[in-house]
Amino acid sequence: MDIVIRAAHPTEYETLGEITAQAYLQDGLLAFGESDWYLGELRDVAKRAAAADILVAAEQDRLLGSVTFVPAPGPMADLARPGEAEIRMLAVSRASRGRGAGEALVRACVDRARSAGCAGVVLSTQPTMQAAHRIYERLGFVRVPERDWKPIPGDDFTLLTYELTL
Repeated sequence: MDIVIRAAHPTEYETLGEITAQAYLQDGLLAFGESDWYLGELRDVAKRAAAADILVAAEQDRLLGSVTFVPAPGPMADLARPGEAEIRMLAVSRASRGRGAGEALVRACVDRARSAGCAGVVLSTQPTMQAAHRIYERLGFVRVPERDWKPIPGDDFTLLTYELTL
């Protein structure tokens, strides 16, 4: 069966929020401060959809995962500069991993950025997200340590930054 990437429907937001939250919880990615707050953000797909594009990977009627595509700096962008798009909250359910859904979602974001005339795409990732790093690098993203940042002021937790020049 083929994986289809498409815009998420509002009726899918609750399910997609839970897929995203469970992916982060099961992978131990919420072990930093204020995790309850961020867990709420992961689940609130409707809030993200009001300021960004939510893309879903689906196989027939089954939702495999999603990503938040931020086409320009704005309320959902953490580090996009003018002319850059940003990828946020990429998540694929554990049961659906290893089949190309994550890579297909990232490719769709890159295609959207290119179509919108963006000069590049930027994203943040946690150091432990090795499988995601391999996807990004395979698609031409490069690490830009000078753009790494701390989402929680005063905390030692640092997010790594990758960018792709288009």
